[in-house]
Amino acid sequence: MNRLVVQQIVKRYGDRTAVSGLSLEVGEGEIYGLLGANGAGKTTTMRMVLGLIMPDEGKVTYFGKPYSRELLRTMGYLPEERGMYPKIKVSDQVVYLGQLRGMSRKEADSSLKRWLDRFEIPEHYDKKVEELSKGNQQKIQFIAAVVHRPKILVLDEAFSGLDPVNVELLKATVKELRDQGTTILFSTHRMEHVEELCRNITIMHRSRPVLQGAVKEIKKQFPMERVILSADHDVNGLDKLPGVSAVVRNEQGYEMKVDHPEAAQSILQHALKQGPVRRFELKEPSLNEIFIRTVGDRHE
Repeated sequence: MNRLVVQQIVKRYGDRTAVSGLSLEVGEGEIYGLLGANGAGKTTTMRMVLGLIMPDEGKVTYFGKPYSRELLRTMGYLPEERGMYPKIKVSDQVVYLGQLRGMSRKEADSSLKRWLDRFEIPEHYDKKVEELSKGNQQKIQFIAAVVHRPKILVLDEAFSGLDPVNVELLKATVKELRDQGTTILFSTHRMEHVEELCRNITIMHRSRPVLQGAVKEIKKQFPMERVILSADHDVNGLDKLPGVSAVVRNEQGYEMKVDHPEAAQSILQHALKQGPVRRFELKEPSLNEIFIRTVGDRHE
């Protein structure tokens, strides 16, 4: 039994349908990606999962049971709109939030200190949130979402506004939580993060799911159309080869669009006749390209 099961949920606001017929399942120790442009229905979905709003149709179950207030102790949420109080100390806010999730003050304080040590910012324990950098405010917000050791964690744009070093730190932390068994529903605009973290995904568009499944299986549905070639010398005549529809020269070498994967072998043989090849790759489509093909064609 999967920890989180969403079955054909629908949410309407007057004449507008925010989410229509969405189903998904997230297991223990899994990060599930929920993708879509602004207004696609992602945030409404996450609010229904959290029990902040109820679906008009369909249902959400947790550990096989319907929503109840007791579930709050097992769930964590990092919203896209950050909500820490700027003039209150980090320790006072996070400990209080831990207590709201059923922890004793001592347990919440101990958990907070462990997380501050994990993120190498123990000196921020007694600081007001407004005294911290934007990146460290984000870390505190993350700690607030996980201080009570939730079994189900909802992350909405968890890495937005962070520099590359802190992005890597939080990604590593999310992977650790996954490996410890946490069930994670993850929403982001950064497709490279989804490719790295998520096993299964749903792409939403105009309130509806338009593409769902395992990332590996989804990629198999889309043809491999790009070839990367690098050599220490110029490679002439690439644009004349059968099946090559475009050639772009860049600092790393050549990037070509092909009409069919078989054209790649002709490119390699052609290049080798002119000298050694340092890099040759027939690339599968990126999730970003798949997203654009799936959603971009549907824009009006």
